[in-house]
Amino acid sequence: MNKSDQRPPYFNIDPDAALAELGAPMSTAEFKSMSEACARGRADLASRGMGESGERRLRLFSTWEITRYLIPVAQAHFRRVLRQNPALPQGRSETEGGAKWFTLDEVLRLRAHFAEEGAKGRDYRPYRPEGLPAKLVAVANFKGGVGKTSTAAHLAMSAALDGYKVLVIDLDSQGSMTSIFNGKVEDEWQTVFPLLARHYARHLRATNQGRMDRGEAPVPLDDTLGEALEIKAPDLVQKTHWPNIDLIGAQLNLYWAEFQIPVWRMQGRSWKLWDALTETLEEDGILDDYDLVFLDTPPALGYLTINGLAASDILLVPLGASFLEFDSTGRFFDMLHSTFTSIEQSENIAARALGREELHFEWDAVRAVITRYDDSQQAELAGLMQAYLGRVLSPHRQNFTALIGQAGEQVNGIYEADYRDFNRETYARGRETFDATYAAFKQLLLGIWRREEQAAREESAA
Repeated sequence: MNKSDQRPPYFNIDPDAALAELGAPMSTAEFKSMSEACARGRADLASRGMGESGERRLRLFSTWEITRYLIPVAQAHFRRVLRQNPALPQGRSETEGGAKWFTLDEVLRLRAHFAEEGAKGRDYRPYRPEGLPAKLVAVANFKGGVGKTSTAAHLAMSAALDGYKVLVIDLDSQGSMTSIFNGKVEDEWQTVFPLLARHYARHLRATNQGRMDRGEAPVPLDDTLGEALEIKAPDLVQKTHWPNIDLIGAQLNLYWAEFQIPVWRMQGRSWKLWDALTETLEEDGILDDYDLVFLDTPPALGYLTINGLAASDILLVPLGASFLEFDSTGRFFDMLHSTFTSIEQSENIAARALGREELHFEWDAVRAVITRYDDSQQAELAGLMQAYLGRVLSPHRQNFTALIGQAGEQVNGIYEADYRDFNRETYARGRETFDATYAAFKQLLLGIWRREEQAAREESAA
């Protein structure tokens, strides 16, 4: 019988055979053993690429990579500068007379040297206006599986390779971004949770003073809120194996914020919960310590996502070129509109009555980005999406390549993959899609910074 004549496999299933394969019923206790098995497996996978000390280490970069991707100079000139400046990092060779390899720390030192001593007008250091705070970039969509976390991670890595100092904040209790950067988070007190709690605690103390002035009993400040008052954002920042990427991580208990925030809001109805993350980061000086802050949000429009979106200057929305993802993303934009409009309307009723400035949320830019793109099958739909979304949809489409898939399997970002595991051509083709994604983002970023520079110049001249 040929295959075209065969019945589908769901016919003639023997109930007794099915019973024999079934196994015993499972209780809630089984979930613990599954969790422990996953934890052991995760530890095994994460240990790959660790150094002898047990710490995650970033790979080395060859002269070819440095001169092609990181410092815009010819290889011959690069080698000549090293010979003339023995105090500079000289790299290391695996064989006599072989290629030189450098750590990213060394690359950053070399970039600084070329910026000071090299030809003027070269893009040795990325553009960054003085006197302006870090730009916060939220990557969000409530549709899962659209490449949200991988896009945020690779943009952070791209920016770090470009020379920017980057902070990554994981707002997703799944902690995938934290895993990518090998973060260690024991409980919710090592996440953004205490920053949100501190913001509410300060609001509660201020309102309690008003209550006591009126002769009313104050709302008690519980131990959680008292503890949060002592925690600042820098206390939560941890170093990663990237010398210029820091992390505020996440873990499962961070999800408790989604239950705790509405309780606080009921106690203090005037608490502006959407400002909690923004104001604590500003107050603690975080925005002066970095160039870029990437916020990886949960795949839901909950309180953590609202805080991330309200804090952000730039909103990136990844989606696939499929009908369902296009449809879901449209609903996400609709929810953003209704949620933030509702906040504005409720706040502005009181603002108008008191003669105060009204609240208006604003983002420097919002862009949707097509991820996991296959132009052989999705070109028509992607073109249709572009026609409807216009400038909001980035014209760059992020292709899925074998390099991206393999990097994910090896617990690495593509920029952490060693091209010697493939070959130069395969590596170059594989990273092209994320290089182009970063180029589109960087153009957006530089345009925003230049606009702010010009506005500041005009204001000072007025």
